[in-house]
Amino acid sequence: MNPKLSLAIGILCISFSPIFVKLAGTSPLGAAFYRVFVAWLCLVPYCIIKNKLRVSRKQLAIALIAGVVFAADVAVWNMSLLKISATVSTLIANLAPVWVGLMSFVLFKKRSGRLFWMGTCIAIAGMVILVGYQHILHLEFNAGILLATLASMFYAGYIMITKNIMAGINVFTFMFYSMLGAAAFLLLISIFIGNNIVDFPLRVWLCFIGMGLLCQLVGWLTINYSLRYLESTKVAIALLSQTVFACLLAVFLLNEKLEVKEIVGSMIVLGGIAITFLKISPQPSLR
Repeated sequence: MNPKLSLAIGILCISFSPIFVKLAGTSPLGAAFYRVFVAWLCLVPYCIIKNKLRVSRKQLAIALIAGVVFAADVAVWNMSLLKISATVSTLIANLAPVWVGLMSFVLFKKRSGRLFWMGTCIAIAGMVILVGYQHILHLEFNAGILLATLASMFYAGYIMITKNIMAGINVFTFMFYSMLGAAAFLLLISIFIGNNIVDFPLRVWLCFIGMGLLCQLVGWLTINYSLRYLESTKVAIALLSQTVFACLLAVFLLNEKLEVKEIVGSMIVLGGIAITFLKISPQPSLR
């Protein structure tokens, strides 16, 4: 599959996550656990039959660490939602592209280029418009904001870790071990805080299955596949568009109204993402 098409499919799939969470109406942490756990259960028979479980110790360690980082991102972000508004928390938690660009420069001395930073600034400006600038003007640096910022760093760390390992490991193998690590971590967190993870009605279980199959299994398989061929910085900025798609899905599936600012913000976000995928043509030399 074309890596860009694979990335687009993955982003669309993970955009259904907030829809399922709202329909389930249960603990976000419990929903996060079953999202990962259901997808992992689906991979178990395939990976065993196709002999996809063989990995080196180094690959196993990196995959498990990536899973824990991914789970930490979800857990910390959910904690921030309990302390500050969802709009502010979501905006801050989606600063991952900035951290990916900085990490790439600091750790690997890789310059992302003018178009990347230009597109990133435009996309973030679009997100500010999307959630409302008034929320930004009244920010207070409390625990919720710090947790959301930490979540964005975890998100960026997961993208960086995944990019470095995907070139040398099968996508299904990586997903098997990373989701195993994520599920185990989220289960421990849920047990520690006394979160309900068993007693749910049928409607909620169906939402969990939908999240596991569509958002986690199909969504992150296609995103991780794209990371084999696309730059992690571009994948990170493209993932910002899930906010736009989730907003559109909420209009059609949850009957939520779309305001003018949300339409304008969505268009700006998509425009910024498009800029990051452009390339500067080399200037002809003068003789």
